[in-house]
Amino acid sequence: MFQALREKLRSFKKKVKDDILEEDVPGDSVKGKKEGAAKKGKFKKRKKAGKGADTGDSELLDGYEGGWAGKKIGEKKMDDVLWELELALMESDVAVPVVEEIKNFLKKELIGKKISRKYDIDVVIESALKKAIMNVLSIDTINFDAFVKSHSKPVVLMFVGINGTGKTTSIAKIAYRLKQYGYSSVIAASDTFRAGAIEQLERHSAKLGVKLIKHQKGSDPAAIAYDSIEHAKARKKEVVLIDTAGRMQTNVNLMDEMKKLKRIAKPDMIIFVGDSLSGNDAVEQAIQFNNTVEIDTAILTKIDADAKGGAALSIAHAVGKPIIFVGTGQKYSDLDEFNPNWMVERLFE
Repeated sequence: MFQALREKLRSFKKKVKDDILEEDVPGDSVKGKKEGAAKKGKFKKRKKAGKGADTGDSELLDGYEGGWAGKKIGEKKMDDVLWELELALMESDVAVPVVEEIKNFLKKELIGKKISRKYDIDVVIESALKKAIMNVLSIDTINFDAFVKSHSKPVVLMFVGINGTGKTTSIAKIAYRLKQYGYSSVIAASDTFRAGAIEQLERHSAKLGVKLIKHQKGSDPAAIAYDSIEHAKARKKEVVLIDTAGRMQTNVNLMDEMKKLKRIAKPDMIIFVGDSLSGNDAVEQAIQFNNTVEIDTAILTKIDADAKGGAALSIAHAVGKPIIFVGTGQKYSDLDEFNPNWMVERLFE
């Protein structure tokens, strides 16, 4: 997972360490230099005096008057290294606005900063990278389980996204999760544009023991959603999961139909489902669906096979809405909660 992006971040750390760290001369005045030399001599004598004496570099560094010893990150070569990082991130399908934000954050965090010899330079650079990535992922999160628990019933969830992203499977995974937590649910087969979608949901609902409301192919999707919500109210079902046609975000007529479905169903949460392997395409899809129906959250699928990680880094930043789950396999239980720490841990493991 994220192997390619992980390697590019490691390469950046090495480049900073090897190419742009500069010696920082302590003290500008003659007095400062002399005092620095005196301290240095004193330090050497103390080391000779006792083999096990605890006289770390911090004593030497703190002893200078008006100066500091160690390394600093110079501005002169930083731009070249950041340009290489920019190319590396773009090769990993990280969206351009996200790349720019990461670069600007690193400039502010690193340029001109002085690093004591007692600190591992790798640790300092990695810390800055982690902060930069946390910064672009810092969207207000939604606790899905708490949302379902506290919301008035039935909770209506509407899933949007194009064909092939794993939207139907994600609905089944959510239904499974809800069942594990003791909630009853009903699935609305409102993707009447493709007969295969109804068949998929029939198989999933049979395996999960979840009620499926369906009409024939070509029926009004909004009518199916309405019937499903009414069924949930009558049978005291707690959650309604609405599938929608896997339309391309550029299909104006079908996107207008989705607006109608939203107007009728009045969903409590609209969840965009995107394929992490599609990179920047997933980001563009999220933006278009957000512009059309205003999504609330996102699920990223197939992330276990994603070597690049660009979509995971970019979607939340692009639409200002959080990723709540990531699909990590084919089993119903292969749905992990997403948070920035989850991403950072896997990028630097």
